Amino acid sequence: MKHPSLPTLLSFNGGYVDTLGFLSLSGLFTAHVTGNFVTLGATMAHGLDGAWSKLLALPMFCAIVFLSRLACLMLQGRNRSPIRPMLVVKLMLLTAVTAMAFIYGPFNGDNSTITLVVALAMVSAMAIQNGLHKAHLAKAPPSTLMTGTTTQIMLDLADILANPKSDEIAAARARVKKMGAAVITFAVGCGAGAAGFMLAPVVAFSLPAILAFIALFASSATAES
Repeated sequence: MKHPSLPTLLSFNGGYVDTLGFLSLSGLFTAHVTGNFVTLGATMAHGLDGAWSKLLALPMFCAIVFLSRLACLMLQGRNRSPIRPMLVVKLMLLTAVTAMAFIYGPFNGDNSTITLVVALAMVSAMAIQNGLHKAHLAKAPPSTLMTGTTTQIMLDLADILANPKSDEIAAARARVKKMGAAVITFAVGCGAGAAGFMLAPVVAFSLPAILAFIALFASSATAES
């Protein structure tokens, strides 16, 4: 039986978690922190809820990436791959989020303590995914940040169109295929996250943990650096 691709699962989960978090937690971006600067400004300007989660998202994201990197280096120093242990920690965080969703959900994006804990747990899980992908799955396109990926696709398409006989076209075509698949998978995850929020705002929080569990058995051979 062929195992699923780890980068594919991570891309889908990245889009899903980011969208579900945005809709459930007052516009919080859990998978990347750039948008939280904008939404924090909007929250302050309009007096919306969720200011604390957006304010703490960046330092939490940075701290988790830093600590997870130290853990990865320690594991590598013992000649162990850090991919599976980090995926296990991510699974534990998302499982905790699932449990809190079933106990306290649905979330209304308020400033309650439990909502803040859920938000920071999701940010921590995605910080682990971002750091792990950047350091150890470098051959695969990013699983959460699509701006650079989309830019590279457009650059490669322009190169292919302008000079189809170039020696570099084969590499450009391969990049477009790989990156295009990542963007599409992320977009499908975003759509699934939105559907989950509309149809089952509590149960929807269980899918990221399920996918994180499946990721433990996924193939990463073509993505490892």
